[in-house]
Order: sequence, then C-alpha cells, then structure tokens
Amino acid sequence: MSTREDAAAAIRDAEAQLLDLSRFVHAHPELGYQEHESAEAVASLAERFGFTVERGAAGLPTAFRARFGSGRLHVALCAEYDALPAVGHACGHNIIAAASLGAAVGLARVADELDLTVDLLGTPSEEGGGGKIDLLEAGYFDGVDFAMMVHPWPEDRLDAACLAVDHLEVTYHGREAHASAAPWEGINAVDALTIAQVALGLLRQQLPPGDQVHGFVVEGGSAANIIPARAVAQFMCRSVTAERLDALRDRVDACLRAGALATGATLDVRTLGHRFSHMASDLEILAHYRRAAESQGRAFALDDAGAPRPTLSTDMANVSLAVPAIHPLIGIETRGAVNHQPEFAAACLGPDAEQAVLDGAISLALTAIAVAGDAPLRQRLEETS
Repeated sequence: MSTREDAAAAIRDAEAQLLDLSRFVHAHPELGYQEHESAEAVASLAERFGFTVERGAAGLPTAFRARFGSGRLHVALCAEYDALPAVGHACGHNIIAAASLGAAVGLARVADELDLTVDLLGTPSEEGGGGKIDLLEAGYFDGVDFAMMVHPWPEDRLDAACLAVDHLEVTYHGREAHASAAPWEGINAVDALTIAQVALGLLRQQLPPGDQVHGFVVEGGSAANIIPARAVAQFMCRSVTAERLDALRDRVDACLRAGALATGATLDVRTLGHRFSHMASDLEILAHYRRAAESQGRAFALDDAGAPRPTLSTDMANVSLAVPAIHPLIGIETRGAVNHQPEFAAACLGPDAEQAVLDGAISLALTAIAVAGDAPLRQRLEETS
C-alpha cells in the first residue's frame, strides 16, 4: 500500500467516529471561547487516536494542541468549533473540526515514514474573537512549517479574498428624560447612533472596492416615553489590507464622532477580539491541494473561469502571514443558501456534509504527503520555519 493509500485508509477506518464528531458539534452549538463540550469532544477523540493532548493551550480553556510524531517536517491542522449566535453552525465549523482531525489521523498513520510532526490545533472563537491569533501570539505556531484547514462553502473554491477586519462595539451615553413632558432635558443616545448610521450609509457610496462596513444595533432604549440614555451597536470594518483598514477606520470613526457631536452624547468605541489580517495563501501548497481534492472528485470550475473570489474574514489569515498556510473552501449542497443563514446550518448535516468531512480530511492529508515528497518545497518550508 502506498503512503497516500495508507493515509486515506486510516481516515476511512475512522469514518464513523469522525462523522459522529461532526454531528455532535453541530448539535451542541457554543459561542466563541465557550465551546467546552465541542472542544473536549475533538480533543478526547484525538487522544483516543493516539495523540498527546495539551488542553488549555495559550491559557484558553477551549483551546488545545494534539500532537503525533516528532519528525522534521511540522504540519498543523486547524480545527474550529465555535458557532454563531441564533443560527448555530451556519458556517459549518462542525465539518472543519472533523475534517481537520481526520487529516491528522491520516497523517499520523504515515508520520514515521515521512518524518512528520503532526499537530491538530483546537482554535476557539473564529467568529470574531480570534483563537488562532491567541495561539500564534503564545508560540503554538513556532516551528510549524505549514498550516492547513478547509472551510465549507456552497461551491469548491481554491481560495477566498480574505479581508482584514476590525470588530467594534460602539456605545453612546446620553441622559434620560420624559419624552413628552420634558424631552429637552434629555440627550438621546439612539439619535446619536442613528446619525452615525446615516453617515456610514452615505460613506459607503465613496468606499473603494474591498472596503466594507456593516453592523447591528444591540441596545436602543427601554420604553417609548423615555429618552434613551444608552445605545449600543456592533460593527465590522473590512478592507483588503491592514493598511487600507487603518484608513477606513479613520473615516468610520469620524462618522461615529458625528453622532456624538450632533446630539451631545458621549461616545465609547471598544475593539472586540483581535484584528484579523488579510491572507496570503501559499500557492505551491495550494497547487498540491488542488490535485489532492481533484483526486477525490472535487472540481474548481469557478476558479478556472476566473470568477471573483468570495470575500470573507478569518483568523487563519493572521496565521498565513507568519506560517505558510492554505484555507480552501470545500463545497456542500446548500440549495441556494449561503453561509450564516439557518438553511446553511441545516446543510451542514446529512450525506453531502459528511462527504465533505471525508473529502476534506483526505484532501488535506494527501496535500501534506505531496508537500513532504516535493523536495524543493519541503526544503523551503523547513528552512524558513
């Protein structure tokens, strides 16, 4: 049996456990940094497959590192398992967790033969917090030669246009007053937020391609006859690079200040989690992934046709600027639904989602095997880590 066949066989042998894991994570949606059941499910299954598990990585209760082997070429597979508020696993992190563990299991089978160290990193709070950045800053990617994961999407795509992003919480503080008897005694925090939203809406007309601002109101008063003294909103500001994002933030901050200036409210702006960077995929590793995925029946017609890359943001982007990395999108049948919709969450269960777990796991494992056998690429990765 060849190395490729051996790794794929190990993944297929683990199929029942991997699919059970995907279903379990999907059925237990937990928000970022609170994924106690999901993180433990992934970590304990890795342990049963013979990995040495360090729980509480980087001081985070729901982060872990599971390691197999001690070879010279060091690969990290990133597992995500946090869910979204209200819509649960509408980004398919259950598929990511199971596929990354499956790839690690396949590579563990051939680690000695290929002189590999295999890490499965449990990375919490991708949806805004940035667990991978926590792990990166704590040194868990030190010595890693390359990092990989796959992400569910309505189509197979090699790469996305990953935008740099800041997550903001904006709070306006005003003063209550009776809305009929003495409204002039109040300072309306919701008016301040409304003015800021209008300013942001007008700003969008002049934003260059790649710049985005979007958000929602968290809190906006308690009764119609009370001038609201507090308004809270959360926004995301995105751009194609960190430098462009800095320029966008200057313009967004001016819109936010306008609301305070016009109403007399005071303004607090708090950054939530880490800034996510733009992503720089390693094209040589990605070429190996394409061949591996095609061997599993995947196709990349949209990439070949030059279709615009989908835009998203991820903390895997920060990893890519420190360690050669890829973040391809693996297609599932969604019947027209897109990520972050309840219908997409529903699509992350069932036969097509289960096929994505297996295809993703095998494709990632075969990619790492191809990298290990590509002498010039392996040398480059080992020399620069």
